[in-house]
Amino acid sequence: MNQISQTDLILNPDGSVYHLNLLPEDIGDAIITVGDPGRVEEVSDFFDKVELKKGKREFLTHTGYIGKKRISVVSTGIGTDNIDIVINELDALVNIDLTSRRIKAKKKMLDIVRVGTSGTLQDDIPVNSIVVSEYAIGFDSLMHHYLRDLSDNEINLRDAINKELVDFNNLSPYVAEANAELFSRANTSSLSGITLTAPGFYAPQGRNLRAKKAFPSLFEKLAGFNFNGKRITNLEMETAGIYGLAKVLGHKALSVSAILANRKKGEFSSDPRKVIMSAIVTAIKKII
Repeated sequence: MNQISQTDLILNPDGSVYHLNLLPEDIGDAIITVGDPGRVEEVSDFFDKVELKKGKREFLTHTGYIGKKRISVVSTGIGTDNIDIVINELDALVNIDLTSRRIKAKKKMLDIVRVGTSGTLQDDIPVNSIVVSEYAIGFDSLMHHYLRDLSDNEINLRDAINKELVDFNNLSPYVAEANAELFSRANTSSLSGITLTAPGFYAPQGRNLRAKKAFPSLFEKLAGFNFNGKRITNLEMETAGIYGLAKVLGHKALSVSAILANRKKGEFSSDPRKVIMSAIVTAIKKII
């Protein structure tokens, strides 16, 4: 098996992966990702024991235990460009021998659960809800750079959304689905649906400040989209990249979103921290 080059797999002087600053022994088999580095401690406060704290740039990691289960919480920063870094480097920690720079014969599968914030496109989904993403549609370009094998559901959703967006000729979304096992654990009492992953926060999510958006009717159209009885429930900036890349690398992934805003009604949560903590509890108690 070919050795991976020093420029394809960059390591720090201590042998840790370049951006996350982690060694293979630093992570558990269950990973919770959060965007905000400040949220890492909010998650690790639920651990019975924290044994490791490391960080570099926006990537902060705490590893510890809940009971006998070893869990890591990792901050990703915002957007799928950072997801590309985090998921690839987590995979390298478990599936590449960092000393020999060769891929291991026996692969390890991680459980990766995103806990993040989001806004809903549907007027009947209230602020302060929790949404679990069954599917994700990516309006960024990340997964166009990777070879993928799509399931029948992913192919059908891709074809349906492309048909819906035939008049928006500059858009080329990709689709990805949640891991079925993790989804079944989480979806007993939570709302679920299709999540849109945007490549930005303002015009890419339908916001207007001074720079005017190119597709003023896009989100109204998407709010009415239906795929086999499933609606587009919410909008954020990481889920599609996590789902797509985790599947390519053989990991299980799920996204749990705290709904802080109802975009249809123009409402924002009066207690964001409370709903975020509820999403964290959902991830830990139902999934991890």
